[in-house]
Amino acid sequence: MTWQELQSQALHLPIGDRWRLVQVLLTSIQQETQVSTASTANLNSLADLDPWTQSLIGIIELDTQEITNSYIDYLEKKYS
Repeated sequence: MTWQELQSQALHLPIGDRWRLVQVLLTSIQQETQVSTASTANLNSLADLDPWTQSLIGIIELDTQEITNSYIDYLEKKYS
């Protein structure tokens, strides 16, 4: 589908559907922009690190679920 065909179809949608489409597109753009901004900020902060410290980045890969479980265990012990 070409850009013109997509635009034509979108313009023929009922107004409520067009508003939902606009909301979905804006949300998508905001998420992509936030990820891009966060990545740039992370790269800038990493560039300020000592070269030896930079060489350690990525050596250990942590599983997100493992981190979450570990933090939950910590909180349970702390508050029980």
